[in-house]
Amino acid sequence: MNKAAAASARQRGFSLLELLVTLFVVVLITSVVTLNVGSGSGDIRLEAKVRNLADVAGYALDEAQMLGLDYGLLLQRHDVDGEVLYTYSWRERRPEGWRLPTSGKDVFAEQQMPPEIELLLELEDVPVAELPVGGGEVEAPPQVVLYASGETTPGVIEVRRRDNSELLWRMEWDLLGRFELLRRGEAEEEAL
Repeated sequence: MNKAAAASARQRGFSLLELLVTLFVVVLITSVVTLNVGSGSGDIRLEAKVRNLADVAGYALDEAQMLGLDYGLLLQRHDVDGEVLYTYSWRERRPEGWRLPTSGKDVFAEQQMPPEIELLLELEDVPVAELPVGGGEVEAPPQVVLYASGETTPGVIEVRRRDNSELLWRMEWDLLGRFELLRRGEAEEEAL
């Protein structure tokens, strides 16, 4: 009888139930990791849009100084099938008024923010009540002017989540056109 007990102890492996539970746990963990990785892509796209806005603003200020032309940033709301979308585009001051820039059409192309985002603009410490509704007007005057002298209209753009007004990004600039991006409204710590 001892030989039979010893033989069955040696041949004992995992039961089907144990294998199924282990497989279920592995699949569950893999699903959670996949969902977390996928949900970050929207944040990455938003960060790219916000950084593009700040980078192009710096470029527009340089262009304004080199060419002796004023540039402007126009923020608008667009109603697309009952949903409000925010866009930003660039203008150049010419004798006939504000027009689309003649050079750098790719750089100054209109950009659309993701649908779950809203933009709030503040100029010289005064909140702009509501951004205008865009209708394709090429000569619409911009809210933020980057002057050929190197000065700008000081202000702030807040990028917020529409459903709960959570502050995601804050872009600030001063009279001299020094732009600063703040994730969640706070300066990022510099790495040592």
